[in-house]
Amino acid sequence: MIKIYTDGSCLKNPGNGGWAAIIFVNNEKIIISGNKKNTTNNQMELIAAIEALKKIPKGQEVQIYTDSKYVKIGITEWIKKWSQNNWKTSSKKKVKNISLWKKLNEISKIHNIEWCWIKAHAGDPFNEEVDKLAKNAASLS
Repeated sequence: MIKIYTDGSCLKNPGNGGWAAIIFVNNEKIIISGNKKNTTNNQMELIAAIEALKKIPKGQEVQIYTDSKYVKIGITEWIKKWSQNNWKTSSKKKVKNISLWKKLNEISKIHNIEWCWIKAHAGDPFNEEVDKLAKNAASLS
């Protein structure tokens, strides 16, 4: 079982953003991060999950821990309706961040993923670490 912790950060929303992931594969800890100018916190949260999933071999059992309800609920519930409704919300508005949602949806299909929401700043050491990594990445953009 591969475990992944992800987080995104924006210094202003929108503004300079950063993302990070901590990936545990066979007792090895892998840290990845990146940044982008003129982005949003939600985009950074999505990119963190996408980039983490790109780093692991296809067909894995994965647990992803995110403190973003937007990501967790979006990928486990909302995305099914969005794709059926031509990427429109229930209020008939265009889904925000469509290209990122489509990427996350596609890459998610090649793994068996359990999406886990974790409360931010509640003392989980890996959630705290990935939060710091994402903030540090945002400050570099």
